[in-house]
Amino acid sequence: MAHPKRRHSSTRRDKRRTHDKLTAKALSFDATTGEIHVRHKAHVFEGNLYYKGKVVIENYAPTA
Repeated sequence: MAHPKRRHSSTRRDKRRTHDKLTAKALSFDATTGEIHVRHKAHVFEGNLYYKGKVVIENYAPTA
């Protein structure tokens, strides 16, 4: 197992952590349904499954 010979400074630690951040999810507005949803994902509206503004599956009930 890796075992450091010397202690890393707080500056070095912080430089490594600069990329460890969350990004906001890209939301999109569906013109057909008026629903706000995550981009490039299908979404359920009034029991139907929509993708790119079109009904993909009618009377959709997710199995969970």
